[in-house]
Amino acid sequence: MLNKAVRMHGRGDLRLDAFELPPIHEDEVLVRVVSDSICMSSYKAAMQGTAHKRVPENIAEHPVIIGHEFCGVIERVGARWADRFAPGQRFTIQPNINYHDTLRTPGYAFEYCGGDAQYAILIPEIMEQDCLLEYRGDAYFMGSLAEPLSCVIGAFHAQYHTRRQAYIHDMGIRESGRMAMLGAAGPMGLAAIDYAIHGERRPSLLVVTDIDQARLDRAAQIHTVREAARNGVRLVYANPQEQDTRALMALAGEAGYDDVFVFAPVPALIEQGDALLGYDGCLNFFAGPTDRGFSSAFNFYNVHYAAHHLAGTSGGNIDDMREALDMIAGGRLNPAGMVTHIGGLDAAAQATLALPALPGGKKLIYTGISLPLTAIDDLAGAEDPLLRSLDAICARNNGLWCAEAERCLLEHAKRI
Repeated sequence: MLNKAVRMHGRGDLRLDAFELPPIHEDEVLVRVVSDSICMSSYKAAMQGTAHKRVPENIAEHPVIIGHEFCGVIERVGARWADRFAPGQRFTIQPNINYHDTLRTPGYAFEYCGGDAQYAILIPEIMEQDCLLEYRGDAYFMGSLAEPLSCVIGAFHAQYHTRRQAYIHDMGIRESGRMAMLGAAGPMGLAAIDYAIHGERRPSLLVVTDIDQARLDRAAQIHTVREAARNGVRLVYANPQEQDTRALMALAGEAGYDDVFVFAPVPALIEQGDALLGYDGCLNFFAGPTDRGFSSAFNFYNVHYAAHHLAGTSGGNIDDMREALDMIAGGRLNPAGMVTHIGGLDAAAQATLALPALPGGKKLIYTGISLPLTAIDDLAGAEDPLLRSLDAICARNNGLWCAEAERCLLEHAKRI
């Protein structure tokens, strides 16, 4: 069947291609992708090409489909999986698979399996590792955002604390502890704030910093101090240009912070996080740098005498993904605030390559339509009546993208 997808042919070379998909095998599943949210990891892969750990060497001859945060509808099911899945089911995937003990995963490494496509073939490794997940939500974009949410959930679970005189690591953030998120008003930071407020294990104090005051103000509008307080969390938003490390430490008291998350690969931010840690504090470096030589100073005196430790994760696992989907379906997490732009498949390549220069949060691609990348804040000024209708819908939803807006777009937008 004819398929259109954004494929990587080389470093910095993304193209919207039309090509034939082969028939599926008995251990594969054909899916129709509806939505894919663009991840900064896709930008990093595009900029590095075959130098990226997840990208194979032969992409010039066998280009790979990019995108791994996708959601859609099952179209055909190979015989091996016919007793578990059926055409018409909504789905999403956990892309963080083990592919023959390599780092190759969907969205980086496969000719026919990726999110920025009209159709994709789910490879046997996805199926065998139980990474095809039924999605029961009413908005496809929520299913796409379950993957980045699972990365946040995985990071929270990867935190650890110790017990004096016992060689035991207690996994997870410290319940009712003091938490700081640095550089955290971007899309992943918003997801982390949401989870810190509404997860099963919550801090008593959550301090969120960002030097971009507009992003900080938007975060405070989406995840309010009042909502956090209703869930037993004292939430403080702080701009480090106005509140330095000493002021941030004063918020936690002399004991310092139990859990610190760093959301940007900036040495000064890591050093600040290190300085904020209290005894047995854990710093999570939640920011994947592109520079393989990236490093930062860290106080190893405190590693020895104050039990400071480091954690870092890349992606979540299948349990993290299921937790994200369950919390979305139950209305406990709402990742809509992560989305600031929408676009069609014809906008995906350019948006991916320009991602660091684009303001705002997640860029959401609807793969079956043609639409320039459009900021939700700009819908009101658009000439297109459809976009103005979308603006009216979002305005009724606190300015956020929502299921009603998605349905309107999918029903009336130009097909690609």
